Amino acid sequence: MLIAPSILAADPLNLERDVRQVMSAGCDWLHVDIMDAHFVPNMSFSPSVVSSLHRAFPDLFLDVHLMMDAPGRYLDAFMDAGASSVTIHAELESNIPSMLRTIRHHGVRAAVALKPSTPVSVLNDYLDQTDMVLVMTVEPGFGGQPFRFDMLDKIRALRGAGYRGLIEADGGLNLRNLPELKLAGLDVAVMGTTIFGSKQLKEDITAMHAL
Repeated sequence: MLIAPSILAADPLNLERDVRQVMSAGCDWLHVDIMDAHFVPNMSFSPSVVSSLHRAFPDLFLDVHLMMDAPGRYLDAFMDAGASSVTIHAELESNIPSMLRTIRHHGVRAAVALKPSTPVSVLNDYLDQTDMVLVMTVEPGFGGQPFRFDMLDKIRALRGAGYRGLIEADGGLNLRNLPELKLAGLDVAVMGTTIFGSKQLKEDITAMHAL
């Protein structure tokens, strides 16, 4: 299982220090949540933060999750900044297949996210155009929410439908629920407070990788 710490839970005044710490402990990716205060009721980072992370950690896989009403306007900015993967939301009314093609054309992994209330079936027309599906296991916008176990069914449904891309989950993940997620078919675990708040980070990461 790949472990992707979410920098929403890092100390913004010591971001480079915190990222270096989690990567030294063995984390695989870095998850960067981009929120526009419209699609979700919160605001976060800009392309400049992604660019700074890419310069400081050029070999780091930057997993950029766009929680935005109009991500198409910013795809080039985030990909030029160094995003390794870009996730857009299935709930958007805009042309999702076109955006997925644009992302892939740049040599970046293309992913689609599902809010808890969004069924897997909405992906039917373009699932084969995605490299990864992000299953939100809480309502997106704020960290620290409890994990929703009913979201395990979405992961099982994707695997049951024969989906061979990566499946990622974000929201309330920890060492207690990761075994069930792994059994359901999870590949990438996004964690914020579980990682950045750990008192025994290397031991926790080792345990997660052993699943």
